[in-house]
Amino acid sequence: MGGSARPASIWLREERSGRGPVPEHDRARIAVAAVTLADAGGLAAVSMRKVASAVGAGAASLYRYVDNRDELLELMADAVAGELDTDRTGTGDWRADLVAVARDLERLHQRHPWLLDLSAAGRTAVGPNAVDHLEHTLGLLRDVDAPAHTKLEAIALLNGFVTLAVRTALAGRGDVWQRAQVEYISAVAAAGNHPNLTAALSAAPASPPSGDLIDHVLPRMLNGLLGTG
Repeated sequence: MGGSARPASIWLREERSGRGPVPEHDRARIAVAAVTLADAGGLAAVSMRKVASAVGAGAASLYRYVDNRDELLELMADAVAGELDTDRTGTGDWRADLVAVARDLERLHQRHPWLLDLSAAGRTAVGPNAVDHLEHTLGLLRDVDAPAHTKLEAIALLNGFVTLAVRTALAGRGDVWQRAQVEYISAVAAAGNHPNLTAALSAAPASPPSGDLIDHVLPRMLNGLLGTG
């Protein structure tokens, strides 16, 4: 009878209980093995059996460390979040600082494209490394005159924007694909049945500015949320 309920979050549970034999492995090693599989073959390549084999364990023994595959994915996401820079000092320009954070996140997603599948499935993990990164990013916004909840919204927007930018870049690789999109939208505008679209395209600059979405769109979005002061 009695006793505290077992925490649902893997991060609130001890890596091993005080009972039974000392585990032969640990979460960090398991996460590294799973990340290696995902980097090579995507999330489809990650199974409890394959990860157990990679660390030299039986599939059943992996359940001593994680309850299920979802928890394994949490370990993976937080393991790679440890690659993010949490030592960067602020420059005094919070917009530039957040763009630097976005670039860091962009590189992380490029190294580990399977993170896009996690975010698409709504499986964004919040573990120790992710919390450290959130703390650091909030520190960069320390002097911004905005409510705390608005700062959290801005960081969530930044994270989602980077995911979108990386996904768009990966989907748009290849001149043929890009030419096809431009060709179609130009034909639609020229047909004259979409006057708002035609007006918008005619008002666009002849040559787009150098850089990309993170350089030119993200700062304006963050300005709108956090203010331009």
